[in-house]
Amino acid sequence: MKIERVHTHILDYKLDQAFESATMRFERRQHCLVEVVCEDGTVGWGECLGPARANASVVGLYAGALVGANPLETEKLWLDLYNRLRDQGQRGLTMTALSGIDIALWDIKGKHYGASVSELLGGRFRETVRAYATGSFRRDGVDRVQDVAEEVAGYAREGFHGVKIKIGFDVEEDLRAIAAVREAIGPERRLMIDANHGYDLLEAIEVGKRAEPFGIDWFEEPVLPEQIDTYHAVRQGQPIPMASGENWHGRYAMLEPLSTRAVDIAQPDVCGVGGFSEMRRVADMAAMFGVRLVPHVWGTAVCIAASLQFMAALPPNPPRRRPLEPIMEFDRTKNPFRQAVVETPIEHHDGVMSIPDGPGLGIRINRDALHEHALREN
Repeated sequence: MKIERVHTHILDYKLDQAFESATMRFERRQHCLVEVVCEDGTVGWGECLGPARANASVVGLYAGALVGANPLETEKLWLDLYNRLRDQGQRGLTMTALSGIDIALWDIKGKHYGASVSELLGGRFRETVRAYATGSFRRDGVDRVQDVAEEVAGYAREGFHGVKIKIGFDVEEDLRAIAAVREAIGPERRLMIDANHGYDLLEAIEVGKRAEPFGIDWFEEPVLPEQIDTYHAVRQGQPIPMASGENWHGRYAMLEPLSTRAVDIAQPDVCGVGGFSEMRRVADMAAMFGVRLVPHVWGTAVCIAASLQFMAALPPNPPRRRPLEPIMEFDRTKNPFRQAVVETPIEHHDGVMSIPDGPGLGIRINRDALHEHALREN
């Protein structure tokens, strides 16, 4: 079995209404899918977290080393690709592009052996996971506090057990939004806050102290991901559990925050951390250091399927009679190709998601949707 070619698919949609996190503005939805084709016709699919066109370029740099290789040798190929660009960077695009390739190779491996990726990772501990809704970005031309409260009330009606909202814009406005969201969803649902590294140290500590009475599960990315010492200061200076990790790509980036307990919750993204091969290592590291792992998820149904496969195989930690179960981040912002890229959408039902049990990722790609939403240069 040999790899014949590698393709990237850049999907694109211009939003009718832009939205913002504290550090990014989204006027388009763009994602990069990776397709690895074998000589026998087997095809594997993966996805890269981050800027689509840049990821596609780096995948192209890797592609020449893959043609003619055995796709089942996932560890060997992972190390070969990682070493090829080690001198140019061990994080960022070199890792997010490698993630998409690695996911596609595991998809091929699952199809070859007739098993789901979660089975190949060691076994399925669960068949479903609860989902929480991610959204509540700042939108142009609306009253933000009222808009966010109305949005999360809709998620509660859909059955989500929790919601995560975007903060990091302005301390006083953010706190008003947190209060309005708690009132809208009631006391029983979980509430998480994500600053997208929009605060400095003093702002983060102030927000954590003043938001704590609203029952916050975690405070995500309060400060810049490079500033591990600042994470320690925020963690010590306010009472809400700290979470981060989507921008710590790979085990080496994760080592310091995990080993020094800079965070209470690690959030690697399988499409950014290095794919399934590296996600396993990061999960083992988190368990060794006693840090809870809640994966970050942001992408199409390919990313969703990959994340669910990993969660199926994530061992309970610590093991106990009624284990603490992982939860799935479910993006609710506008993205018309999110589910269109697969023949059977991966949706929630009353806030619960079933984990695909077919071979590989357990999905079938809708090529018509790839064509419809393909990036077209002007």
